[in-house]
Amino acid sequence: MIGVLTHHWAKKGSVAEARAKLDGNGLAQSKAPGFVSRQTLLALDDPTQITSIVVWDDNDIYDAWKASPERARAMVGAGDLWSKPPESQRFEVVG
Repeated sequence: MIGVLTHHWAKKGSVAEARAKLDGNGLAQSKAPGFVSRQTLLALDDPTQITSIVVWDDNDIYDAWKASPERARAMVGAGDLWSKPPESQRFEVVG
């Protein structure tokens, strides 16, 4: 399994909309084959930072999700919500 940790920074005044967009993406992810779990983390020191950790069966399944029309639909307009580009990193889940 892999874990994908992604940090998003919403523009000031767009935090609620950004969180709703990410929650909608999470709902769409939860219906995708190979999805395991998702958690949303809100930074204590930066109210604009929304981080998610999503666990998938493997890299290929995650790559398929990223290229899927479902993800594209879920994230329409998301780029307008960020103050800087999201940062993402993949991890192997152990234990």
